[in-house]
Amino acid sequence: MYTDHFNLTILPFENVPDPIFFFDRDDYARARKRLTESLKSGRGLLVVTGPIGSGKTTLSQMIKSDFSRDNKLIWMAAPPVNSTDLFLFIAQELGLNPSTSERTFIIRDIRNALLEINSEGRKCFVIIDESHLMSDDIVNGIRLLNNLEEGPAKLIQILLLGQDELMGIINRPEMEPFRQRIATLEILGKMNSGRIRDYISHRIDVAGGHPSIFADSGWEALVLPFRSGGTPRIINSLCDRSLNLAFEREKTAADVHDVLDAAQGMGIGKEIFHYAMDLRHRERTEQSPVNTENISSREPATDSKTPLYSSGKESDETDIVQTNLLTEFSQSNKKDSKADLLISRINQEGLRIPLLMLLLSLATLILSISFHCQRSGSEPINCLYKLIGF
Repeated sequence: MYTDHFNLTILPFENVPDPIFFFDRDDYARARKRLTESLKSGRGLLVVTGPIGSGKTTLSQMIKSDFSRDNKLIWMAAPPVNSTDLFLFIAQELGLNPSTSERTFIIRDIRNALLEINSEGRKCFVIIDESHLMSDDIVNGIRLLNNLEEGPAKLIQILLLGQDELMGIINRPEMEPFRQRIATLEILGKMNSGRIRDYISHRIDVAGGHPSIFADSGWEALVLPFRSGGTPRIINSLCDRSLNLAFEREKTAADVHDVLDAAQGMGIGKEIFHYAMDLRHRERTEQSPVNTENISSREPATDSKTPLYSSGKESDETDIVQTNLLTEFSQSNKKDSKADLLISRINQEGLRIPLLMLLLSLATLILSISFHCQRSGSEPINCLYKLIGF
């Protein structure tokens, strides 16, 4: 990969929930602080929602790393089908072997195990990812688990991670009992362009790199697809693909062309394409050809005190300057010739349609005359004379 090429210690834009890359700012810093405080105080039910790829899982991994390994952590990659499966899964994770699938007895055994954990000064922490897929039965099962208490403290801490659809479930009128039990609710939004730059710089720094692995035009291009906000997953993918393209092209930095090609492969290259075209136009404008007036104005002035031709080093330098200017002028003429040729071709293209119409009209006329002569039964020459005489 491109780690050695850009002097990186690790890949900076892998889409894995690695806590070392956690972006501890804004929504993420606030959510981490509030969730950690709620868990330590044993407040019970916590919810984090956000769009796809907004870093919810990375946040949960960071929170998990904040806690001692003595605590019991139960991780569920997705909610089970029903509440009975939920209780059985938690019971097995607690080291229990339920003798029945009856919910009442399973919840009793779970409570006894949680009491033992809390008596040892430890906590039980359950994380359920993809919680927007929960059925109503699962929601009710989580409510029952949240009711397990001993005095003022909850015996089990539950963190639900889900996409924006989770709010639609929670806000339904029949979910009012569940909604009232939520101790902390955090909503992760999208990052604006300023934060996107900070986020990318942060990941490069953690990976041991320098921001210069992206050229100035590359930095500008990276934020253009995310004017309405960006999420870490898409930003990571764009940066990773751009650096990989720059590496394959043996560049020292990823520029606008690398970012454009990467973005087009992801279907988000429209804004970057316009930026690249505008950048190319500005570069051509700045490098406009030198005309004859500029050449004459750059020639050294001569007077009675200055000889027309000088010898030695000054003469050589003057010849070099003039040669360079003439070369630029020659290149300018070539560009103008190419432009004239292009205009000529365009004009030719413009005349093609009228010419075809004229030829078609002539062919129609000839066919009409031939048809008339055949119907009249006369010789073609005599028929043509009659028509001309008419």
